[in-house]
Amino acid sequence: MSTRTHPLDERLCDYLHDLAVRREDPLLAELRRVTAELPMARMQIAVEQGLFMGMLVRMLSAERCLEVGVFTGYSSLCVARALPPSGRLVACDVSEEWTAIARRFWERAGVAERIDLRIGPATRTLQGLMDSGQAGRFDFAFLDADKEGQSAYLDQCLVLLRRGGVVAIDNAFMGGEVVDARDGAAAEVRALTERVFRDRRVEPALLPIGDGLLLVRKR
Repeated sequence: MSTRTHPLDERLCDYLHDLAVRREDPLLAELRRVTAELPMARMQIAVEQGLFMGMLVRMLSAERCLEVGVFTGYSSLCVARALPPSGRLVACDVSEEWTAIARRFWERAGVAERIDLRIGPATRTLQGLMDSGQAGRFDFAFLDADKEGQSAYLDQCLVLLRRGGVVAIDNAFMGGEVVDARDGAAAEVRALTERVFRDRRVEPALLPIGDGLLLVRKR
C-alpha cells in the first residue's frame, strides 16, 4: 500500500513500455517507427498512452470524438479503432505534411472513413461545430496541440461534449518543467491544470502516463 504515487524511475518506465509494446498493433508499431525518423518525433505520444486512450474511448461507449493536434496520426488511429463502424472522429490540425502520413496509415487500417480531418485553426473548426448545433453531442476529446491555445480548446470542447464526456489533455508534465514554471509553455500548462482543479463544473484527474495526461470529465 502507498499513500502517494510511486516514483516512475527508468527501470519501471522500461517495464511499463515493454508491456505496452507487446500489445501494440503491428501497423501502429510501423507508424511509430516512421514517426521516429522525423525531426519532430518527440511529438509522438507514448505507446502506453495510446492503449489507455483506446480503452477509455471504449469505456465511454464513445461514438463521436474530437482531436486537436493530429501530427502523424498515432493517437487518431488509436481512437478511431476503438470506435464502432458508425463512429466519427473530427481531427483538427494545421499541417498538410504531417497529416499526409496519418492519412496513409488510416487508409491501411481501414478507418479512414471514420476520421474527418479538418485542416486549419482548431478554434475555427470547433466554433464551426458549435455554430452548426453540435454542442453536447460529442463523447471524448483529445488535446495535443500548441500549449498556448489549450485553454481555449478546452472551453470549446466542454461546450461540445455531452454531460459525462471526457477531455484528455496531453503534456500535463511538460517534462517536469511545470513544477517550477514561471513563464512560457510550461507555465501555460500549469495554469490550465490548476484552473481545471479549481473548476467545480468538472471532475479532474492527473495521470502519470506519458508526459502526464490531464483528464477532465464534464459534470
